[in-house]
Amino acid sequence: MKIMTKLVQGVLRVFSALPLGFHYAWAGFFAWLLRDVMHYRRDVVMVNLARSFPRKKYGELKEISDRFYRHLGEIIAETIWFGGCRNPERLHKKHLVEFTNPEVVEEAFHASPGVIVLNSHFGNWELTGGCVAFDYRPEEERSPYDVNDVIVVYKPLSSALWDDVMRVNRCAPVLRDGYEGYVSSANVLRYALSHRGSRKLYIFPTDQCPYRISTSNDVVDFMHQPTRTMLGGASIAHKFGYSVFYMSLDSVSRGHYEWSFKEICRDASAMSPHEIMQEYYNLLQADLERNPANYLWSHKRWK
Repeated sequence: MKIMTKLVQGVLRVFSALPLGFHYAWAGFFAWLLRDVMHYRRDVVMVNLARSFPRKKYGELKEISDRFYRHLGEIIAETIWFGGCRNPERLHKKHLVEFTNPEVVEEAFHASPGVIVLNSHFGNWELTGGCVAFDYRPEEERSPYDVNDVIVVYKPLSSALWDDVMRVNRCAPVLRDGYEGYVSSANVLRYALSHRGSRKLYIFPTDQCPYRISTSNDVVDFMHQPTRTMLGGASIAHKFGYSVFYMSLDSVSRGHYEWSFKEICRDASAMSPHEIMQEYYNLLQADLERNPANYLWSHKRWK
């Protein structure tokens, strides 16, 4: 397994060194393969869209579906290229991601015992492992976080090979700094408890369907339908009195994302985990209604 992992990583390392424009050139063709040749989850996409936008006609839903597959192709292209960014300079030159209001989280980081940032599969979530490297300000004005103050929570993939490959790929820009903040969702509570004395900023992908073995889940209203949701990030924030923010990963144009933060609460102990998650989904729904093709509609979200 280790030999195969090294082989896959080596191939991707060579491929990722090519310019982003090259990757975008094949992204459209790959999107066509997924949609029209492989028929990758086309039924899932259309059912999810129809349930989420009940007032839209079939032609409108089909247009969103087509744009979603183009977006998915670009996500794959950007993710491969991102794996070749073994230093911040390559990211800074391309400006793939811009933070619009990093100061609101920086202020909360200083004023709170910790910060929970709830993100989603809106935009390109695969880039969040390099969020510290997306700070283009002069060094003396950059964010106050040490690289290991930012904890990226992930759900392990079912394939051990691809889990190892994606771990390196997702954290490529900060690996040379000895990054240790890539934490499995199964271990994050234990991590938070053991690091309670250290101020941390946790980035939680929160919109997936709860794991079958999970006992910590709830039901909220999302996209006009009852939706089961995980409570992990909200529960940790509530337990420790952390600040909570929603993170929007908006796709402005090809090759350019704007990431912004909206405060859900400054002290999560004053809100229930259910209230936190309902507000999170309200904000996510507003993003989806504004830019519907920018979401991972192929995910079997409503089971």
